[in-house]
Amino acid sequence: MTNSAPFGRALCAMVTPFTESGALDLDGAQRLAGHLVARGCDGLVLSGTTGESPTTSDTEKAELVRAVREAVGGRGTVVAGVGTSDTRHTVELAVAAEKAGADGVLVVTPYYSRPPQDAVEAHFLEVADGCGLPVVLYDIPGRTGTRIEPDTLIRLAAHPRIVAVKDCGYDFLATQKVLSRTELAYYAGCDEHNLALYAVGGAGFVSTVANVVPDHLRAVLDAFDAGNTAEAARLQRAATPLIEAMMSAGLPGSVTAKALLNDLGLPAGPVRAPLRAARQEAQEGLRRVYEELVSA
Repeated sequence: MTNSAPFGRALCAMVTPFTESGALDLDGAQRLAGHLVARGCDGLVLSGTTGESPTTSDTEKAELVRAVREAVGGRGTVVAGVGTSDTRHTVELAVAAEKAGADGVLVVTPYYSRPPQDAVEAHFLEVADGCGLPVVLYDIPGRTGTRIEPDTLIRLAAHPRIVAVKDCGYDFLATQKVLSRTELAYYAGCDEHNLALYAVGGAGFVSTVANVVPDHLRAVLDAFDAGNTAEAARLQRAATPLIEAMMSAGLPGSVTAKALLNDLGLPAGPVRAPLRAARQEAQEGLRRVYEELVSA
């Protein structure tokens, strides 16, 4: 089976760098974007969960897209997170992202209001009809309170601009059901699933952990594509302690990614409230696990 990857295979859910005073750091964003693309990322997803989208303004989101587009040029795709709990606002953000130079938009399920499936479907269709960019559906019920049911995904796949899914649904059977019945490109949104989803025909990943080890995660896919499945599995397993430390140790991925990036001298800066920086003990633990991976 050929993996269709409209935005590339190895995508980073990039943090949004801020200055020490908490302002948007566009120079830092450009430097980080260039670093990630140079280290193996095919594309960058901006203003997602890891990008702290709930605490950035509409103007900041558009400025970030423009700056990163300028930095990476044609070396990588740029997908802009535009999802909100308000359909009209989401369409406005999608149009702004298109004008700013994005290649696609990431649209999360409307959160908090917990709309039924017919309303979820109508929301995504309105966004897809409202802008000219390809749409990535973002299924992350643990945060939104509402999943995108498989049958809803299958119906949405009929829309010509709905082309992909960022899958954080933790329902591998449902994922394979949709893969078998549609042409949607599935990107793993949970790093522990990167190889497993790719092996059954997924497109690749949209990874928080790629902020700090983009080359290692890219190597997993490269090994699989080369037919060296044992090496792909070894590399995926080797990344597991860092994945766990960054994503399942009680702190949000934006906090852990920024802690490591700052420690490594790469642009990141502080997180915005209500998030808080990792404490020193957690930061030291992250660095130990990171060093164990990169020195192996």
